[in-house]
Amino acid sequence: MIGKVYAMAPQPPVEEDTRYFPAGNITLGIEYRRLDPESLVETYQHDPAQLAELLDKSPEGGFTDEGLSLHVYGTEDKHLYVRFDVFGGEPHYHYNHPGPEIVNNVIDFDVVAHGDMLPWAFGCLRHRLPEMLTEAGGGALVDGLDRDAINRVVDQLEGIAASVQTVRR
Repeated sequence: MIGKVYAMAPQPPVEEDTRYFPAGNITLGIEYRRLDPESLVETYQHDPAQLAELLDKSPEGGFTDEGLSLHVYGTEDKHLYVRFDVFGGEPHYHYNHPGPEIVNNVIDFDVVAHGDMLPWAFGCLRHRLPEMLTEAGGGALVDGLDRDAINRVVDQLEGIAASVQTVRR
């Protein structure tokens, strides 16, 4: 596995900040996330092992960042398989494997090599989703992907992202 591997699940979305769009056997979500040390401690405070891992792997002062997140869930199992965190400070993406043991694989995005992460993430949703789902342990979803539905939803997400970025500037 490339990137960093955590034995703690990604911080769940803030439901009131997230919009979901069914696209066949997957559901895509978009959220504007604000990450701060306090909310992370609150998320993991009820699991001593995950809290200890968070505190051990946090930088001085904790994780603080914000930006758009794009979520890829299995529609039936509701599992978050892939998430793109298009953050201003440390953009990255997650492969979040299902199973009894948590395997949250976080890969830093190289803006120098790849430029703006948001167009790249939309390109992945349109053209690389089967490979990314397989990498995240969601290979069983691949044969049932509805490319037309996914592309329609990605069109919607691009419009929402453009309006959010306009407001945030």
